Amino acid sequence: MIEKTTTIGELLKIAPEKADILLEAGMHCLGCPASQAETIEEACEVHGIDVNELLEKINS
Repeated sequence: MIEKTTTIGELLKIAPEKADILLEAGMHCLGCPASQAETIEEACEVHGIDVNELLEKINS
């Protein structure tokens, strides 16, 4: 289960197929080295995305 504290890098390593969900949400910097260490919650804050809604999509 992916959580708020999971980093973008961990998510892409565990479930690379979920990248499309992040891209659709507006996170177009997945290849950026800084994003790899950012948690999903931090990335959502930066992009103005509701973290709970995103996690629901990721974990479904």
